[in-house]
Amino acid sequence: MIMKVDVDGRLLALALAVCLAGCGSPTAEAPPAAAESWSVTAWGTHYEVFPEVELLAAGETATAHTHVTRLGDFAPLTEGEVSIVLSGPAGEQVFTADSPVRPGIFAVQIEPEPGSAGEFDVSFRIRGPEGSEQIRGGKVRVGTTQQAGVIVVAPAPRGATDAGEPVAFLKEEQWRSDFATAWVRPGRLTSSVSGLARVRPPAGGEASVTAPVDGVLQKAPGRSWPFVGLRIDRGNSLFQVIPRVAADRSLASLQADLATLAAELETARGRRARLEELLALDAVSRRDVDEAGVRVETLEARHTAAAADLEAARSSRGRGTAGGGLDLRAPFTGEVARVDTSPGATVAAGDPLARLVRTDVVWLEIALDPAAARRIAEGGVRGVVLTEPEHGSVRIEDGLRLVSVAPELSPETGTVTVLLEAPPAAGLVLGTTLDAQVLSTGEREGIVIPSSALVDDGGVPVVYLQLSGESFVRQEVRVLERQGNRLLVDRLAPGQRLVSRGGEAIRRSSLMATGDTHGHMH
Repeated sequence: MIMKVDVDGRLLALALAVCLAGCGSPTAEAPPAAAESWSVTAWGTHYEVFPEVELLAAGETATAHTHVTRLGDFAPLTEGEVSIVLSGPAGEQVFTADSPVRPGIFAVQIEPEPGSAGEFDVSFRIRGPEGSEQIRGGKVRVGTTQQAGVIVVAPAPRGATDAGEPVAFLKEEQWRSDFATAWVRPGRLTSSVSGLARVRPPAGGEASVTAPVDGVLQKAPGRSWPFVGLRIDRGNSLFQVIPRVAADRSLASLQADLATLAAELETARGRRARLEELLALDAVSRRDVDEAGVRVETLEARHTAAAADLEAARSSRGRGTAGGGLDLRAPFTGEVARVDTSPGATVAAGDPLARLVRTDVVWLEIALDPAAARRIAEGGVRGVVLTEPEHGSVRIEDGLRLVSVAPELSPETGTVTVLLEAPPAAGLVLGTTLDAQVLSTGEREGIVIPSSALVDDGGVPVVYLQLSGESFVRQEVRVLERQGNRLLVDRLAPGQRLVSRGGEAIRRSSLMATGDTHGHMH
């Protein structure tokens, strides 16, 4: 615990001699009689309280500049009521400020009753938007004008295992920063193995749509032109291909052919009808009638083909509407990943038109070292954590399935490929590569902290611990395991107050204060 003491007009830091073995078990010794001001820090469920108090003497008024931070968002308390309570054998003395003089700072006037010198339990009553709360603040001594009273027992977090120099980071700086603190607590991480994962469609879940014949491409009847991201159900049409007619045939010649075939067909139908009448009179043979029928069927087929050729030619040359095209249908339900053509384009058989992928599930193709792959094959999979530096982590447990473990080692990478099937999740874009931790059976216990608490100090992983409201200390840690945005570390202990966000700002502030831009704080 660090306390500020004003001696000879200078603000100095006075270290409390004894540190708690854990949160809520205060011990301290009386500070020197020369102390003229004191401070203490106490944490509740909703608020952190940090008063800086002038000399405390019976019958005299002392101002307590009380900084109150909301622990929900680590912003200053801007409305509400703050009381400092002195509790002794004769009862309570309550001193209240009902509004802040500045955001987060309440000037509480403390005037102990005359003749009340001695030791008192001190507590803080906070009323704000998060509710009302009473927070224990240890024990203070109310002195006299000859000998000032100060804090004698303070609730303080455990200190750092490395005895580094405290770093000052003022409340006003904390409130302006992306800053947060939390108690260091034991936790556990599921055992995992790490590798590189590529997100891909499942087997058979990607298809290239190609042109089956030479022709002209049109949109499917009743549908819009396909676009990237379009969801389409199995069996629905993507495109329509109109078979192409030779480019050296003019529309006039095609129309003439159609008209000629129509006339020949009409004549053939008439002749067949007359022969059928004569057959009834035994004037012709059955063979003559059959030959006439074949002639009619041949001409009908040629006429139908000529009509289709004419329509295709009109479509490809910008006239009329195509008919009789070939529908190209989706082989499965999915989304369009790519479109390679445009309406009215002339295509050849085999030309790529679009690519379709399944998106109801994805496969994670993860490269693991052989020992890790063997652990997964033997113990199964409980989940996977996928991390992309720019977008954070996503944890998947439900709907995860181990598809296979490759039977051989990749000669290029020396890894074994493990395939996992997963439901689609935010950030899982097909084709992306991500860092992956595959969660297996078993757990590791220890101190678990958020990755946002870790600071890279010239290649050394460190965190910052809060000793009091505006005093912090640098602590080196060793990362034992990473799992998404959680880390298993050592060199921390329960009961310490960890800066979970904002450590970089404290480091920058300390470097600016020393005029140093490189190296470490010791």
